[in-house]
Amino acid sequence: MQAAVFYAPGDVRIEDIPVPTAGTGEVVVRIHRALTCGTDLKTFRRGHPTIMQHVPTPFGHEFSGEIVAVGQGVEERWRPGMRVVAANSAPCNHCHYCRLGRQSLCENLSFLWGAYAEYIAIPSPIVEQNLYEIPDGMSFEAAALTEPLACAVHGVAETPIAVGDIVAVNGAGPIGLMFVRLAALRGARVIASDLSPARLTAARALGASQTICVRDVDDQVAAVRVLTPGGRGVDAAIEAVGLPEVWEKTVQMVRPGGTVNLFGGAQGGSAFSVSTTLLHYSELTIKGVFHHTPRYVETALSLLASGMVPADAFITGERPLVDVIDALEAMGRGEVIKYAIVPPTISNAA
Repeated sequence: MQAAVFYAPGDVRIEDIPVPTAGTGEVVVRIHRALTCGTDLKTFRRGHPTIMQHVPTPFGHEFSGEIVAVGQGVEERWRPGMRVVAANSAPCNHCHYCRLGRQSLCENLSFLWGAYAEYIAIPSPIVEQNLYEIPDGMSFEAAALTEPLACAVHGVAETPIAVGDIVAVNGAGPIGLMFVRLAALRGARVIASDLSPARLTAARALGASQTICVRDVDDQVAAVRVLTPGGRGVDAAIEAVGLPEVWEKTVQMVRPGGTVNLFGGAQGGSAFSVSTTLLHYSELTIKGVFHHTPRYVETALSLLASGMVPADAFITGERPLVDVIDALEAMGRGEVIKYAIVPPTISNAA
């Protein structure tokens, strides 16, 4: 089969590799759609501190498709022909953090990598916990958004947002736009900031009340605070860019007693600074939120199936598998929200 294989930062090759087989507890899925993702772009450019355990390795992690083979032990639940979507990990449910109910911090997360391909084998821990049948009437493209939306659902669940709150979302890429939508659904007034006017247009369509083009202001923090009563700052601020300098700005946007969610993953080894006076005397809550759990994956699929989070707003168009790196770079330049990558098995059948 054809697949994108990661060798090193900046070195991803389209190669012919063997079609996977279904081991015990596993299923093999013919991929119908895979999506470009900011994490994949960052991994392509600089590697990844946790996911890339060995190289070379198949690349990509957001996908949906159709089961073509099942292994022993799962024949009663799963069968060929079923339309499915899988998350890219599953917790062990036995380690210290899983026992604490913090599955996203699982010490033994089973990761799945290789969505930019024609077929993928789903390992048994993910089959057991994070494989879902796609509801009737839901497209493969919409279903493939389940994993990134699950991350945003986790982030919002960890960020106290009440009806009438003012929430700043810094970054209007795919994850930032998901935060915009979810915060708006909670009844918040959302202020979205980004460098791209096109992305800010998308943010308004998804529920942002006000938008700020960072290129057009001298002081992003002041531009956000002036939109709050008395200039006191927002109730919650979410960083969805992954740059330490934006982390620092995000902290400075919240009112005393507010919450800062630093969701965007920054480059390994980087750091940011925060005023001890601001943190202490304003009683700020600053937290990082990472990844998702099976509960949030299931919630994300339900939100997409119901239309409460409109899939069409996130997918700009389609590109063939051989163009995956160009598609990722176009997303990184802010030209598109996401591309759906279509494997040759599917495009040739069409």
